[in-house]
Amino acid sequence: MTLRAADILAQRLFAAGCRHAFGMPGGEVLTLIDALEKAGITFILAKHENAAGFMAEGVHHMNGAPAILVATVGPGAMNGVNVVANADQDRVPLIVLTGCVDAAEAQTYTHQVLDHRKVFEPMTKATFTLVADAAGTIAEKAIGIATEGRSGPVHIDVPISVADAEGVDMDGARAKASPVAPAGADLETARAWLADAKRPVIVAGLDILKDNAIAELRRFAETFNVPVITTYKAKGVIPEDHPLCLGGAGLSPKADKLFMPFLADADLILSVGYDPIEMRTGWRNPWDPSHQKVVDIHAMPNHHFMHQTTLSFIADTGATLASLSEGVAACETWENGAVSNLKADLAAAFPADDVWGPAGVIAECRAVLPPQTVATVDSGAHRILLSQMWTCPAPRTLLQSSGLCTMGCAVPLAMGAKLANPHTPVVSFSGDAGLLMVGGELATAAEMGLNTIFVVFVDRSLALIELKQRQRQMANRGVDFDHHDYAAIARAFGGHGVTVDNRADLRSALEDGMRADRFTLIAAEIDRKSYDGRI
Repeated sequence: MTLRAADILAQRLFAAGCRHAFGMPGGEVLTLIDALEKAGITFILAKHENAAGFMAEGVHHMNGAPAILVATVGPGAMNGVNVVANADQDRVPLIVLTGCVDAAEAQTYTHQVLDHRKVFEPMTKATFTLVADAAGTIAEKAIGIATEGRSGPVHIDVPISVADAEGVDMDGARAKASPVAPAGADLETARAWLADAKRPVIVAGLDILKDNAIAELRRFAETFNVPVITTYKAKGVIPEDHPLCLGGAGLSPKADKLFMPFLADADLILSVGYDPIEMRTGWRNPWDPSHQKVVDIHAMPNHHFMHQTTLSFIADTGATLASLSEGVAACETWENGAVSNLKADLAAAFPADDVWGPAGVIAECRAVLPPQTVATVDSGAHRILLSQMWTCPAPRTLLQSSGLCTMGCAVPLAMGAKLANPHTPVVSFSGDAGLLMVGGELATAAEMGLNTIFVVFVDRSLALIELKQRQRQMANRGVDFDHHDYAAIARAFGGHGVTVDNRADLRSALEDGMRADRFTLIAAEIDRKSYDGRI
């Protein structure tokens, strides 16, 4: 049977576990979309390519397969730049498929023609132009590069005639690398440090999820009684009600005032899969390897210089923790209740008993929605507060852009997560400005038949930026906008919409939303400046 190059590409993506692709079609990608559908990959029409990429990411977090964004030539491809940069900084294996005019035609035809590969090259792990005679090889290269090592986006430009041309697949499949653990003198040194440690701490990051090392991390922490601080993307690698889990960190100065003295008192710091791209300036050099023993277990060499360590193992996190444990006896750590005291102090710093306001909204949502609920959150002041308050019983139950920190991601992330995991409650949290960025995707949610819950903090302000203006004693400029009826907008797009200003009404709206047959938008009216002193 003769296969088009686009068919071979699509079948390789299907074999990698992909079942959905998102984007907006143009004439240049019609063959590609046809091939995806024939291979068993459903193409879903979004209202904007940027949102489409985040929907794809939401699916990836639920099923682990590479995400797929499809964009047509020129403006379609350029609309996806933000989400591709996000995939780079947030370590998402996003396959970016763009249509392009044939090379010969581009020599004399200029309409919408630009060099997609040159645009995407700085923000992707690799970029290819599909060639019919190597269609299978290019597809496998793209999947491997996107998913192996530290994940990230890979771009494939697909010329119109190449997509339709008879393609050549590659024979078989590549052998995948086995997990690698360290050996030798440095490992023996690390074991000796672990045996002697009285105040060890783990700082855990996203690479633990990439390595499927969740069970190994928990086993290690419990065996050696090591408390665990996580990045926001690693929240839930140990259930956050576990006595050794200190929760997420990286954005809140209020939380950092509690974390930093604790880290300074540690005599052994194990940086396990920790990628500091998630962390803000307060996490530059959070420990001092000149007098503290610090071990990095990570996927890539330290070229970031956000911190330095005493030992560095470029290895699989789970395999390394297992090797590090061998022959080491557990001992008592952190005397005088230091870990439980820090947990109590963090809880007191972010109380859940507010009558209303952003903390009250977050606390009520966490109390009403089931523990396994998947939450997504947009950038802004509410993200900092929610990332500290939202407890995660499992990994990938709080999704956000914490590397690039882009606005407009929460709604489409939630849509993708719900599509891939329809029987799990999914809620997104957006500021009103973030919702306005992607409001058109509410129509997509209705068209997809999703019963996702969208919570919007309505304060008519870019609250985090306005707070920074006031802290610098600057005039209020460019951060305020009008009040809008978001509940009415939701209803206009075919969903349920309700406005609330108290916990009881919010609780009722959440309960109705979980039973609803379509999406629900809850506009939570809060006062301006209600984040003051909270983050």
